[in-house]
Amino acid sequence: MLNIFTLAHGRLVQEEIESLEELSRFHPIWVDLESPTVEEKRWIKQYYGLSIPEDAMDEDIEESARFYEEDNGELHIRSDFLIADEDEPRTVRVAFILNQHNQDLKSRGVLFSIHDEDVPVFRLLRLRARRAPGLLEDAKEVLLKLFDADAEYSADTLENIYDQLELAGKKVLSEDVTDSLAGEVLAAIARQEDLNGRIRRNVMDTRRAVSFMMRSRMLNAEQFEEARQILRDIESLDNHTAFLFDKINFLMDATVGFININQNKIIKIFSVASVALLPPTLIASIYGMNFQYMPELNMSWGYPMAIGLMVASALVPMWYFRRRGWLK
Repeated sequence: MLNIFTLAHGRLVQEEIESLEELSRFHPIWVDLESPTVEEKRWIKQYYGLSIPEDAMDEDIEESARFYEEDNGELHIRSDFLIADEDEPRTVRVAFILNQHNQDLKSRGVLFSIHDEDVPVFRLLRLRARRAPGLLEDAKEVLLKLFDADAEYSADTLENIYDQLELAGKKVLSEDVTDSLAGEVLAAIARQEDLNGRIRRNVMDTRRAVSFMMRSRMLNAEQFEEARQILRDIESLDNHTAFLFDKINFLMDATVGFININQNKIIKIFSVASVALLPPTLIASIYGMNFQYMPELNMSWGYPMAIGLMVASALVPMWYFRRRGWLK
């Protein structure tokens, strides 16, 4: 899918391109390619003179090769954007290409973005730019606002993690924590831990991208100050992710502790039963021995007495355990 974005009265206007001829009708500041076809890449090559690298969205590219500037002035940035899907949280690699000094006027000042699937941060920026006139002025502003929206999206996701952990904490700290409930809580905590780790990695990547833009001296004074504000916001997010890791570890330890308590209760039942049944077992083994002379067994009350001793020897320990509170 090939979308271009132009500015009309300070608002961002989106147009979906379905042919090469349509490109000549617009003067965009942002060209977005989502899962581009070979034909769409050919249109970009023919009209803008821009060749999209084959490894633009490769995940295994070296970290040091994700931010660089070509000799012709092309600025290449490969950054990851978070998709906080409840079922499958993940990151999407996006390749940005920006050239402020190209001899070709068609591609000068145009931001190109290439990615495999739709990114929530992109939708957020498009919505804001349509509602707020003057939010975007040029391609550099688009790129900067994308990273700003990415940091805010991470902050919103962290707030959701807080809410989910609060619900998990209420379940863990309830009076009766069963093994099934503990299993559900552990699964929920594991999902939030994974999402929190992805957020931490995402903001780290955003910090590197914004720092690269600042070092490349492509930003004016106002944009440079905005980039510094984004870095300050990211730094505050680092503190929140660190706190959430501690909270997750606490809830994990508490849940595992309740599981151990439930297991100890089961072991306690067996321990009490084995101790209570030990005296009757001893009595039964004595009277079950093949002694030559046991006069009481020749009496009519002999066997009832033995059985009574066995019952009494079992009840007395149970009464003692109950009095001590060990059966609660």
